[in-house]
Amino acid sequence: MRSATRWSAVTLAAASLAGLLAACGAQQDSGLMSGYAQADLVYVAPSAGGVLTVVAVQRGDRVAKGQALYALDADAEALGRDAAAARRDASEAQLRNLGKGRRPAELRAIDEQLVQARAVLSVSTAALERQQALVKQGFVSALRLDELVAARDRDAARVKELQAQRTVAADAARSDEIAAAAASARGSAADLALARWREEQKQRSAPVDAQVFDVLYRPGEWVNAGAPVVALLPPASLKVRFFVPEPMLPQAVVGRDVTLACDGCPAGLTARIRWVSPQAEFTPPVIYSNVSRSKLVFMAEAQPKDAAALKPGQPLDVHFAGAATP
Repeated sequence: MRSATRWSAVTLAAASLAGLLAACGAQQDSGLMSGYAQADLVYVAPSAGGVLTVVAVQRGDRVAKGQALYALDADAEALGRDAAAARRDASEAQLRNLGKGRRPAELRAIDEQLVQARAVLSVSTAALERQQALVKQGFVSALRLDELVAARDRDAARVKELQAQRTVAADAARSDEIAAAAASARGSAADLALARWREEQKQRSAPVDAQVFDVLYRPGEWVNAGAPVVALLPPASLKVRFFVPEPMLPQAVVGRDVTLACDGCPAGLTARIRWVSPQAEFTPPVIYSNVSRSKLVFMAEAQPKDAAALKPGQPLDVHFAGAATP
């Protein structure tokens, strides 16, 4: 983060210098406005903390969208992903299992039990029929007949029980159980997706085509969640800030072009005004003088047409150029 602090100091110094130039040049060129180039950097930060293991870029590198920038230690996230994958597999297996009947061997075992139960019922039914004739002849008591009827009914109930078990065994689980298992499988799949996302967050890539403006950490250092590791400078992020004196404010119209001049810059640089501050501000105290201390200025921003010719923090001389563009 030390580099970010230095960058803030550079920006403040550039702003103060721009104001100083405005004060000094006001008497020499009534149309001169001072400004500086500034960039809206893209700070690429991890969503979770960790130890920085790899930095794949360095200051000044040009990177394309999707190019790897850095990686943090992701061992814990990899283990979490494996655990989530195992839970997902278990949930899906349980769902498939509930959608099936029992195994063929289990169904055959029930069939054999049903054969035995039917045989027992046949024996008890035949015994009851023989004893009924003897009861009528008075050779067997009515109590014995009651026992045989109970035995026949018991064996018949056993046959019906096994028939019901055979039907249930051939069918899938109840719809509510299947729905619950399906919901559990979806939850496990979501947990796996989340675990994979957390692992991917430890390896960050460039979100846009840009130049590497700064690298704020080194391998082996601990990076907190949300702390930028790499600062990128996209070409379109460079802008010009300048200060419009209050008497010249009517000329500062959004869409109007301004001309730019700086030491070592090519001739003919222009920018288009895209924003003018609605609030006035006094000239910074560091440049107070008898001429400028009471003057109001309005900050304005313009988009340069050739951003590659400018550097962040570079002081600029600004003039209005022609009429506003609608």
